[in-house]
Amino acid sequence: MSELQNKHLCTRSEEHQSTSDVHKKSFNISQTLKLHLRNNTGERPFKCDVCKKSFKWSSRLKLHLRTHTGERPFTCDVCKKSFKLSGTLKVHLHTHTGERPFTCDVCEKNFSQLGHLKSHLHTHTGERPFTCDVCEKNFSQSVHLKSHLRTHTQERLFQCDVCKKSFKWSSALKLHLRTHTAERPFTCDVCKKSFKLSGTLKMHLHTHTGERPFTCDVCEKNFSQLGHLKSHLRTHTGERPFTCDVCEKNFSQLGYLKLHLRTHTGERPFKCDVCKKNFSQSAHLKLHLRTHTGE
Repeated sequence: MSELQNKHLCTRSEEHQSTSDVHKKSFNISQTLKLHLRNNTGERPFKCDVCKKSFKWSSRLKLHLRTHTGERPFTCDVCKKSFKLSGTLKVHLHTHTGERPFTCDVCEKNFSQLGHLKSHLHTHTGERPFTCDVCEKNFSQSVHLKSHLRTHTQERLFQCDVCKKSFKWSSALKLHLRTHTAERPFTCDVCKKSFKLSGTLKMHLHTHTGERPFTCDVCEKNFSQLGHLKSHLRTHTGERPFTCDVCEKNFSQLGYLKLHLRTHTGERPFKCDVCKKNFSQSAHLKLHLRTHTGE
């Protein structure tokens, strides 16, 4: 091949490479521009086939699909718990290492997650940037607003696997489950009696201390529990807010209504262990037991 032909081929090759580079560069610019424009146009070309929700980016659709498939590809080497996102796993690992890399500049309190620090900062600034569209109440955290919205929608996302009863909040479901498991995690240090709720234990402690912090404004009678005070106030107001659906008789306390309903249902839930006789009220059973004990 002549030198002239070689030169011609090299020139053609260089021209081809130059043109290819220009096309490649133009393609990259075009793609970048196209992606950028979605931020302005709101275009969402990637649609979920299951729920029809749309996304701007294919990567976001891919992550979203895990909510339908339940896929959790990122697993903790320590406790084997799995996560949908690598970032969530990274944050989770702090629970094993005890690492708290995010520090509040005001009080120097440390946090394992940046989101927790941001939420904490609102306690110093008093900022409540999340507003309810229904009642315009403000909240410092988006999760608090989300929970609050259920008071308007009556949405109940959390269902008991045992009795299928639904609840608005996971905390309420957790407490409810104790009615099935009989778990009583709060124990009195004095008499070792156990309770399902920390608040119930707190009220119980008044029986040991004799404290009666709730006072009636009318007669100045004192009570160990707020509920007892509220019930007592009805003796002054004459209010009877609890109504029987059968005979429409009214009662000042829910407990009285429950007892009354047994006159319609015939229910007798209290049984004597000696003679197996049943009673509608625990007080009646207590009196009956004396016939066996001779007390």
